[in-house]
Amino acid sequence: MPDSKVLIYLMRRDLRVSDNPVLHSLVSSKNHGFTHLLPLYVFSAQQLEVKGFISDSNTKSPYREAKSKVGGFWRTGPHRVSFLAECIWDLKEGLEKVGSGLCIRVGMVGDVVDDMLRKIDGKGEIKVGAVWMVGEEGVEESQEESQVKKACREADVEFKLWNDEKYLIDDRDLPLTNIDELSDIFTSYRKTVEPLRDHPREVLLTPTKGSLPPFPPKASIPDQRSPFTIPDTLDNLQSSLLKPLSAHNLVTNPPSYPPSTKSAHPFLGGESQAQDRLNYLITSGNINTYHSTRNGLLGHDFSTKLSAYLSLGCITARQIHASLLAFEDGTNPSFSSVTGYGLGQNDGTKSIRFELLWRDYMRLCTRKFGPKLFRLSGFKAEGEERWSSPSRPSPSSSTSKVRQQIERFLNGTTGMGLIDASLREMYHTGYTSNRARQNVASFLAKHLKIDWRIGAEWYECMLVDYDLSSNWGNWQYLAGVGNDPRGEARIFNPVKQAFDYDPNGDYVKAWVPELRKLSEPAEIFQAWTVREDRREGLGLDGLEWVKDPLLKINFTVNRRGRHVGRPRGDRGGRGGEGGRFPSPEGRRFYSNSSRGGGGGGYGGRGYGSSRGHIRGYGGRGGGGGGRENRTGVMDKVSDYEAAQSSAQ
Repeated sequence: MPDSKVLIYLMRRDLRVSDNPVLHSLVSSKNHGFTHLLPLYVFSAQQLEVKGFISDSNTKSPYREAKSKVGGFWRTGPHRVSFLAECIWDLKEGLEKVGSGLCIRVGMVGDVVDDMLRKIDGKGEIKVGAVWMVGEEGVEESQEESQVKKACREADVEFKLWNDEKYLIDDRDLPLTNIDELSDIFTSYRKTVEPLRDHPREVLLTPTKGSLPPFPPKASIPDQRSPFTIPDTLDNLQSSLLKPLSAHNLVTNPPSYPPSTKSAHPFLGGESQAQDRLNYLITSGNINTYHSTRNGLLGHDFSTKLSAYLSLGCITARQIHASLLAFEDGTNPSFSSVTGYGLGQNDGTKSIRFELLWRDYMRLCTRKFGPKLFRLSGFKAEGEERWSSPSRPSPSSSTSKVRQQIERFLNGTTGMGLIDASLREMYHTGYTSNRARQNVASFLAKHLKIDWRIGAEWYECMLVDYDLSSNWGNWQYLAGVGNDPRGEARIFNPVKQAFDYDPNGDYVKAWVPELRKLSEPAEIFQAWTVREDRREGLGLDGLEWVKDPLLKINFTVNRRGRHVGRPRGDRGGRGGEGGRFPSPEGRRFYSNSSRGGGGGGYGGRGYGSSRGHIRGYGGRGGGGGGRENRTGVMDKVSDYEAAQSSAQ
């Protein structure tokens, strides 16, 4: 096809067909000049481990292991790689439904594009007219963009970087002429874009079958570069991603999955699942109660659980806004039976928009501060001396003591009930609630005074909904070196927080089964308070975290908590998923559609001179595990203030 002109659309965190500006431009513009469209997704060797794609066990990967720089954890652990694989396969099926397809490759993004351009040119069957991709804010992501641009320049191929439109308020509509004008205080920024209901742009139309340029003939597309092979089913794709991660335990002495406890995040990945989840949230009435249930700990429906889909661009914030608007304005008859239909914005829908704006803000902060997001001193560039690490313990500690503290933190054996429950839940399911995440971050950074980046990297590894900006921005916030105006002074009391949000200890006992024989909340939240003569009968005798917790807090309470509202749906119950990597059969999905079952180094993210100072500490498994959040979407500003006014 000498007259062909192929557009390569490199997809990263825009894994959807609907509300997609690149695809929409091809549909709406009749003179784009492209004869074919080649959507391309690359499993980046920099951000996830790819040696499972090598079929020969004796062949080494040309890339170094994808582990974090400070803690040595897998960059992307088992929960998130499973979810990501589902998202990719769902995208592939979605593109095929509109007459296109998806090319999947493995390697460094720049290398893959360079190799593809060279080989396509060498074969001479088709000609590449341009490479398009959506811009991202991260340091590594910007490096990828530069590498792809360089490959295009050398191949004399047009390159275009599109604006990322998965956020609530489009960048082009912000009241900023320069990113340096962005306020370091979220509330100040929020006031410049309110009312939030009025500002998002309209959702773009979804391509219909045959409206996109066709997928190129498969014979014209170069094969995956050796030594990697591309699986042809979803099951094989997940197996390839999980293989290197399951070779060793992710932590020393991993906790067992607690009997009868269910995951709060059993959802499958993909655009179709995201849309079905959003529809469910509205038709079930959960959006109406979100404001009062968002601090819940157990169950599927106390929060939206849309964060994992948002982080990968399976759904956009403006799509969520548009559905909320249709409910509020009474313009979608399928929502007509839901209480509040056509009655305008309520506390629940308002709170959802508030959280979506926080995600926007964290992303803008990443643009403003760049590599400072990953530095111990944060963008404030202060206070490094307040944190310990194995290579730099505090004067009152030692290397061995700090290592032991970190190990017990990762294992969920700190002796602090709420903290241990959250860490174990995250280890087993790839998810833990917003409220719990806040407490865990504060506990590590401000109670134990351990390098907060270790926690941020562990969350990056473990959380299914990991988002670079939200995770690192929120860890900085809670460590006191980010956007929190109270800085170091804000400290969460995990015992009081447990009384407030888990007054009967149901959540703690769900994930720390050793405590299930206890009934007194104070003992559940701090097992060291159980008298020694009772411990043997309760099965607590000999447990290090009971006898010697990492922290003791003397705290009493005369009330039963905040009554944050009984979470809708499941509260734990029976028959939950077992094992570290729950099978798809044990996970919830809404769609009725069937599911098919070059080497070199790379640049860092700007950690500064202290990078790698505990690499290798995690020992036997090389650390890490888990699926995505960024410290997910955490409760912000006013909620922090309310929590802290009584938590100190």
